[in-house]
Amino acid sequence: MDALSRKSWIRAVILVGVGYFVVGFVFSTLDRSVSDQMRFVWRLGAWVASAAVYAAHIGYEHFRLNRWPRATALHAATAVAFGAFLLAVAATIHAVMVASHAPYWRFLLALVLWPIFTALPAFVVALVVAAVLARLTTKRLDG
Repeated sequence: MDALSRKSWIRAVILVGVGYFVVGFVFSTLDRSVSDQMRFVWRLGAWVASAAVYAAHIGYEHFRLNRWPRATALHAATAVAFGAFLLAVAATIHAVMVASHAPYWRFLLALVLWPIFTALPAFVVALVVAAVLARLTTKRLDG
């Protein structure tokens, strides 16, 4: 992998990871200001927005950077993990600023566990999606 190619996927991982953080942070901020009935809609909106970012990242890796499915999955999972880590950092900072919160060790544990718990399924799903895209793209080019 050449240096330009490496920079492009690292930039994409950082940009997409920050995108996940922004989606999570904005929707969680809005979530506090709505009624219990609307909270479901806001959380669903956050899932949909995150899914759109995830799909766009997989598409970018596959169509624009011409990555193999395994590399696409690794890069997508890395971005998801980075976004989860940023959200865990924000949750930890929030806990420090409020009077009532869960024990600090839980927030420190979240710094490690949130990225792992989000990256593993993100890798598997991205691997399947990228493999299907690779197969469909190959068939279209052959046929």
